[in-house]
Amino acid sequence: MEEKPTNELDELLSGMKPEELESYLKENRRYMADDEKAFSYYIKDAIKDNGIKLKDVYIRADVSESYGSKILSMYSHTKNRDMIIRLCIAGHLSWKQTSRALKLYGFNELYSKNTRDSVIISAINSRKYDIECIDKELESHALPKLSKEE
Repeated sequence: MEEKPTNELDELLSGMKPEELESYLKENRRYMADDEKAFSYYIKDAIKDNGIKLKDVYIRADVSESYGSKILSMYSHTKNRDMIIRLCIAGHLSWKQTSRALKLYGFNELYSKNTRDSVIISAINSRKYDIECIDKELESHALPKLSKEE
């Protein structure tokens, strides 16, 4: 799932009648930035588009299903940026999708001038969605791991 450009949404809205708005909002909800549930819609749609079950995402991200579900549904809020990155990696989101999910959640996007983020970006771009492998790469550069510490 790629991001829809704002000008494309503007074009759709330009000739829209009020009775067509509900359909527009439903079809484009994943692109809306002002909705407080935008993160939830966005990440769940991206994971679904990748053909991955949420249950598998929680397992791969090493988070309980109940807690992971609360995070993705915005019922609980985490201050742990790595948690969101782990969920994105487990859901096989691309670099752009992961950055957008982080931004929608309220965190900084993955930043190529940050050494740790660069290692994560490289793994995502290489479609290496195994958090253990990413942790080994991070450790080889003396950087903090993504996985939760025991």
